[in-house]
This record gives sequence, structure tokens and C-alpha cells, in this order.
Amino acid sequence: MSHKRMPKRKAAIAVGGVAALGAAALLLPHANASQGTNQASDGTGTAKTLKATQASGLAAQLQKALGAAFAGSYFDSGKQQLVVNVVNGDSNTIAQVEKAGAVARQVKNSTSSLKAAAGTLKTKATIPGTSWAVDPRTDKVLVTADSTVTGAKWNRLQSTVQSLGSGMATLKKSAGTFKTFVSGGDAIFSQTQQGGVRCSLGFNVTASDGSPAFLTAGHCGVAAKDWSDSQNGQPIATVDQAKFPGNDFSLVKYNDKTTQTSSTVNAGNGQTVQITQAADATVGETVFRMGSTTGLHNGQVTGLDATVNFASETVPGGTDTVNGLIQTNVCAEAGDSGGSLFTQDGGAVGLTSGGSGDCTSGGETFFQPVTAALQATGATLGNGGNGGNGGNGGNGGNAGNGAGGQSGSANPSASAGDQSGSAAPSASAGDQSGSANPSASAGDQSGAGGDQIGGSADPSASATDQPGGGSDQSGAGSANDGSSLTSTR
Repeated sequence: MSHKRMPKRKAAIAVGGVAALGAAALLLPHANASQGTNQASDGTGTAKTLKATQASGLAAQLQKALGAAFAGSYFDSGKQQLVVNVVNGDSNTIAQVEKAGAVARQVKNSTSSLKAAAGTLKTKATIPGTSWAVDPRTDKVLVTADSTVTGAKWNRLQSTVQSLGSGMATLKKSAGTFKTFVSGGDAIFSQTQQGGVRCSLGFNVTASDGSPAFLTAGHCGVAAKDWSDSQNGQPIATVDQAKFPGNDFSLVKYNDKTTQTSSTVNAGNGQTVQITQAADATVGETVFRMGSTTGLHNGQVTGLDATVNFASETVPGGTDTVNGLIQTNVCAEAGDSGGSLFTQDGGAVGLTSGGSGDCTSGGETFFQPVTAALQATGATLGNGGNGGNGGNGGNGGNAGNGAGGQSGSANPSASAGDQSGSAAPSASAGDQSGSANPSASAGDQSGAGGDQIGGSADPSASATDQPGGGSDQSGAGSANDGSSLTSTR
């Protein structure tokens, strides 16, 4: 989402300026349209047609009701039905699921056993360039290694996965590199001793003390304290809370306490989507991501409670681990960090954190759950109205009440992506502050390495994400395209 200065001190949150045509065609006919309410169940035991946000809420209810028998859930987008995994399910358990309006599916692995597998991976295979998340569709932990995991590191990871058993986890290689994506939404900017940074505003919120504020990625808030809505403009907002690594969210308060905010996402082409509630992600649901680098893109949630091991931006050879993330197949690139992940019917789901690949070749992108960020900061969506009900966090955690009427399971240690720099909507992974050619591939650069500041980038220029000792890119340049697990700053 983005921040725009408007007459009478009104600030409207919108995301990005240019939308990808595929996502726009799917989303825009429904933007700001009234949303009807589908009944989850009529008591007949027939699986009902649901919206993704309704499925999330129903899953949270069934998780609480079924206890240890609940083994995750996912949204069947084709049939628009909620599928609930159950272990050791007797006829009464199956009947309870079906009466609620969901489809019951018998599986082998319990939530506790999947969590134990993730714990083993954490202990034995916390390697930069790796991630793992529970995939309820396969009833396994999906482990991913990026292109930097080779040799002894790959052997160690492979051995650990094999030790869990073939029925517990799967391992795949990603062609890209995990990194954080600094940029996104309508861009926000800051200047540091290492150069300019650009991130994306995620969602406007009201802080617990009543101050107008917004959420963005945690690595953005760690990288810089003061933020502007123009590249060389005066600061308009100051970081109040920033969590990264471990978590990846920041609460940034507007300096002008009279600033008025709205909860809309700018979907491009003059269209907006009204954000009405915070919602936890459901595996299988379609989600939309808006970012200042690549515009509007859509895809599906592929995993929950993901752990991502980024190569450290501050400690050479170290690891920045973030937990509780939403894993998707939505593309993102540097400059998209902090931007909003949302549903077609106005659910605020996540803040862009990081991933691999780009919007040409695809890849994985991870998001900080909004419900967790709201709960941890005490903020509420928009101007302080009820944030709505969060749904099932999908990680088997406590479905406690979050801030602003947020409920559901959400891990407050989740991490979202840092985004800095200004880039063209179709630019490939790169934090770019200034004008970039749509086909340019630029990398996330923070710390001693800089975002691309100013100038017009050559179409073939590829700048890599450099959190350490890389140099600022002030114009056209050629570097590694950063096909590793990195942030989106």
C-alpha cells in the first residue's frame, strides 16, 4: 500500500501505480464491490461454497473444536470449499467437520508431529538459503533450498530431511536465491549513511495510543528510522517499533498527528480495494500482492508457519532467521518489501518479506502475517475501527485475540520483507530509488550496499541484493541478479 499526501492533511494508503494485467483482470472487476455473505453450513453436513476469508474463520473454529484431531486445513479454490485434515478421526469427528460445512480428510501426520519435524530442521539444518513450511495439502513439511545451498550444506540438509522419513517431509531446489525485497507499494524513502533506502507502505493503522501510523517490513524499520513519501523529501513518519530478524514488521508513526488515514489498496488503473479486516492466510487461497517495483500480482498460498533462513545482512557468514511466515507462489522483486498482501474481498493478510526468483521466472515469496503484527504492536487497521476476525493461522498455535478484534492463530515472530529504492513496475528483483527500465533486474541492497538511487537503469542491468559491502547503484550498472534467498529491500 502507499501513502499519498492529500489536501487537508488527508493521507490515503494505496499500493503501487501500475498493475500487472493478469492480476488486474482477476481482481479489478470486484474492487470495492459489495461482498455478500455465504452461509458456512445449513446443518445438513453438506460442504458449502465459501470465500477464502470465511474458510479461514471456519478453520479456526474447527481447530479449537477438534483439538489434537485437527491436523491443518486448506482452501480448495476450484470448489471453493474448506478441506480439514484430521488424524485418528472417528465417525463423530468426521460428522462434526462435515456438519460445519467443510470436507473432512483423513491424514497420517498430526500437527504435533509436523511441528516436531520442523524443530528437527531448526536444530540440525539452519542453513542460509533454506526454508521450511507445513503444507497441509501434502500433509508434509515442504523444505526448500536455494541455489547457494551446495556441497556439504546440501548433503547436511538432505540427510536431515531423509532422517524425518519420506512421509514427513519433501525437499526441493529453488533456482533463485532467498533475499529480502526492499521496495513495494507506493514507495517510502529514507537516507542512511550507506545510501538511500526505499520500502513499501503496507497498511495504514492506528497505534495503541491513537496516533496515525502504518505497517511495513521490519528490516525496513531496522535499516532506517525516518521515512518520507518522496525520494528526497522531508521525513513524514518515524519508526516506533521494528522487529527483524525473528519477526519482520515495523510500526511507523506519522509525524503530523492530524494525518488522516484510510484502509484502501491502490490496485492501479484508478481502482482501489477497501481493506475491511485482518485475515490469516489459508493454504490454497488466491491472494494479491501490490508493490512499487512490480505492481499487482496474484497467486496462491502454498504453506504456513514458514521458517526462512536469510543470509545475514550485518554478520558475515551469519543467518537471519524469521519464523511464522506465509509462503506463496506470488512473484516479487527488490523494492516490493513491506507491500501489502490481501484478498479479493478486502482481507489484509501479509507484509512482503523476501523470497527467491522474480516476476519473469517466478519463485517463492514469504510474508509477515498482518494479524501477528497487529497483535504485537497493539495497532488496529485504518483509523482505529474493528479490524475484523482473523482466521486460522494454520500453524496449530493459540487462536488468541489480537489487537483491534483480530483473532485466530498468528505467530508474532513472523518476518516480513524490507524494501528500499524506487523501481519500475516490471523491474526484476531490485531495490531501486529513481527510474528504472521495466525489464531491468536490480537487487535488494541495504546496509553498506546501496539501493539504486536516481538515474535510468539499462534494460539489461542486473543489480544484486547487497546488504553488506556492496556499492550503491546510481545509474546503469551490471551485477549479479541475486538468485539467492534474500530480502526485498
